[in-house]
Amino acid sequence: MSSPRLPVKKADLSHLVTSKEPAAVKRAAKKPKPEAKREHQDCAIRNVLDRIGDKWSYLIVMKLQKPQRFGALRRDISDISQRMLTETLRSLQRDGLIERTVFPTTPPSVEYKLTKLGCSLFDQMGVLVEWAERNQAKILSSREIFDRK
Repeated sequence: MSSPRLPVKKADLSHLVTSKEPAAVKRAAKKPKPEAKREHQDCAIRNVLDRIGDKWSYLIVMKLQKPQRFGALRRDISDISQRMLTETLRSLQRDGLIERTVFPTTPPSVEYKLTKLGCSLFDQMGVLVEWAERNQAKILSSREIFDRK
């Protein structure tokens, strides 16, 4: 048997507020200035790295050597959530790297494939993968040496 809940008196914390500005105004003030964002918009390498430098985009592009359905991608990249996979696929589609095709089946089937632009990125990514495989032992050794210091 549980005991009845006692009413809780809420503490008045208004004396701790140092500014009379609403919280939304404070948050808005901390956002980066639009000029700063525009300054980096024209930087080609930042734009590409923003897209493929995240945790999942690189893996997804590598998995799309051949057209894949959503479920197959989800199984191949087992530690990605459904939501994150969906968001990343949308971003890659928005950037013109992948194409989404919906088939009129019940339930609808969706297939993703690399666009011509995505294929050209895939070719370059393959070079990085080869480099990583060739140098993985050296990198791991360097980490061990550094961690012992």
